[in-house]
Amino acid sequence: MSRSIEFVEVGPRDGLQNEAVIVGTADKVALIRRAIAAGARRIEVASFVNPKKVPQMADAEAVVEQLGRVDGVTRIGLVLNERGAERALATGLDQLGAVAVASDEFGARNQGQTSAESVAVAARIIAMAQAAGITAQVTIATAFGCPFTGAVDPARVVAMARELAAAGPVEIALADTIGVAVPAEVSALVGAVRQAVAPLPVRVHFHNTRGTGIANVWAAVEAGAGVVDGSIGGLGGCPFAPGAAGNVASEDVAWMLERSGVATGLDLARLVDTARWLGGAMGKEMPSMLAKVGAP
Repeated sequence: MSRSIEFVEVGPRDGLQNEAVIVGTADKVALIRRAIAAGARRIEVASFVNPKKVPQMADAEAVVEQLGRVDGVTRIGLVLNERGAERALATGLDQLGAVAVASDEFGARNQGQTSAESVAVAARIIAMAQAAGITAQVTIATAFGCPFTGAVDPARVVAMARELAAAGPVEIALADTIGVAVPAEVSALVGAVRQAVAPLPVRVHFHNTRGTGIANVWAAVEAGAGVVDGSIGGLGGCPFAPGAAGNVASEDVAWMLERSGVATGLDLARLVDTARWLGGAMGKEMPSMLAKVGAP
């Protein structure tokens, strides 16, 4: 294959955070180790947020401690503010994931910040990571639409991306937090952001709320996105985005891209096996297509 993307497994964080059934620390660590065995080399292992608001992430420190360091694997901790960054840095994680928000209303509900404030906070988090000798990346949430105020101006997202790139993250991610994007919009925004932040890579994060997630992944890759998120089993959602369904499934993304000549570095059979294991551990069927039909 002449083309490849970098893959980020977000299941242990974004996949689990909206689930009502609390998954035990041992099972979270097992999920991460299974993802590593399936080829994932960048993994969101936890988010360092208020446990009263996101109870599923209350054991973030314990997950990192039990997992330990893994050679060749970047363990990412999602943080929304400086307090979360301090907690994550204390665990010895490899990378911080900051979040800026393109919608004022969503930012207020999700992290108590306006859009402009979230950009400033993200820049400070990036600086904290760099001062600690590690890297950071930043995601622009609600990049394609807000559950409360509707459409988001692409020009606003491009301006945010340019400002955030100046802070020195390893990449800029565009998140379709509520799954409203369609491929034409994805192609246009990924292309515009790529031009604005070059040579930084553009990463994409899609939810499959309206069934366009996989098509959006392909549109993003065709438009030059170099990094793609996925969640084993297709789990996911946001506690602050009503109706937001799961992430695109890691195994579905791997199957589509590999069959299209884009290398992912992932072992499809192991991903499918892990998705089915996770379904058993949680007592529910996974949304992913490959978990249903199996690896070809």
